[in-house]
Amino acid sequence: MQIGSTSRRLLQLLGLSSLLLAATALSPAFAGDRLLATGGATSIEGAAGGGIVPWAVMSGYATREQWGGDVFATHVDTRDYRFDSFGASFSYANRVELSVARQRLDIGRLSRQLSLPDSSLHQDVFGLKVRLFGDLVYDRLPQVSAGLQHKRQRNFTIPQTVGARRSSDEDAYISASRLVLGGAFGYNLLLNGTLRYSRANQTGLLGFGGDRNDQHDWLGEASVAVMPSPHWVVGVEYRQKPDNLSFARESDWKDIFVGYFPNKHLAVVAAWADLGSIATLDDQTGMYLSLQLSY
Repeated sequence: MQIGSTSRRLLQLLGLSSLLLAATALSPAFAGDRLLATGGATSIEGAAGGGIVPWAVMSGYATREQWGGDVFATHVDTRDYRFDSFGASFSYANRVELSVARQRLDIGRLSRQLSLPDSSLHQDVFGLKVRLFGDLVYDRLPQVSAGLQHKRQRNFTIPQTVGARRSSDEDAYISASRLVLGGAFGYNLLLNGTLRYSRANQTGLLGFGGDRNDQHDWLGEASVAVMPSPHWVVGVEYRQKPDNLSFARESDWKDIFVGYFPNKHLAVVAAWADLGSIATLDDQTGMYLSLQLSY
């Protein structure tokens, strides 16, 4: 049953990919002046960057007085959970980014084991990111941006039952990103570091704060990627997580990803994600697939 469900999700994403390709071919949308792939992909929370880590970059390819942005859909399938996220972002002048994402986590196996009232968890994420100084490529300083994400868990019964203190909260973060031209044996090298101020359990899908800890903590996140060609990006990510609930430990996340940018309108990212233990179920690893249409 899980294989069939996974196949259906992948077919849905492939269908979306076809629609995005068609939209790309038919749309007169203007692609901004930045270099290919410098808008990154879209994180699961809607901000431009990697799959699980936001970068300092702005979505799309806008510079100066241009508008940019993207729409995206992401699917992750592990041993016991299935996660979907979709949304959109808008940026202006490579300076300000607004984003929105809706997330759904299927917890069918856990729900059956524990006789829980819901078989899925849902969350909305509203984001703001501002470039403070520097530039990804053309400045002596790295590009540094600050972000704020308002997260709202939409069905709080299960999170409250396992010890979460609140159904909505804010994450704040600061990211520094640098594209080093020819920095990896002649290939372009992307380096990103992010510090997040958060008390979100499983990014907020299990609420915020808990019986073990109800304070915001500073958490480290990082991405390193190499561009073997202008159209391909290969890299790794790491995201530190809080551990607020005595109900279950929360593991740090990591992934290995490959991104394909055929043009400035379309991006496809695939990854192998290791999410560790989620809500008592260990060894949650699996495939990550994300599709993005940019302008």
